[in-house]
Amino acid sequence: QVQLVESGGGLVQPGGSLRLSCAASGRTFSSYAMGWFRQAPGKEREFVAAISRGLSNTFYADAVKGRFTISRDNAKNTVYLQMNILKPGDTAVYYCAAASAPTYNILFRGADDYDYWGQGTQVTVSS
Repeated sequence: QVQLVESGGGLVQPGGSLRLSCAASGRTFSSYAMGWFRQAPGKEREFVAAISRGLSNTFYADAVKGRFTISRDNAKNTVYLQMNILKPGDTAVYYCAAASAPTYNILFRGADDYDYWGQGTQVTVSS
């Protein structure tokens, strides 16, 4: 069992930056591939970014590529999402998720692939 708690959301002006954190409980954090998703009002949850167990493999949605960076610190049981050049269209509740990963390089883009979810943190980009 893994419990995930996101933090770092808030209100930011367009062009600004935020860093989201997701702290995981348990001693097996390094066994999980991690991902970030978001859900805007009236829209379905969408994939944002993913990272493999072994830190070497990352993948991003086209909408955030070049602006967002996913990283993880297995010693701290934490995954991060650095968000730069934020746009109003990035406004959403952001969720982190964990997926059991049999290999170090695998990562997942589908919400159904993830086993555990956090409660979400609100990000609002507005002037």
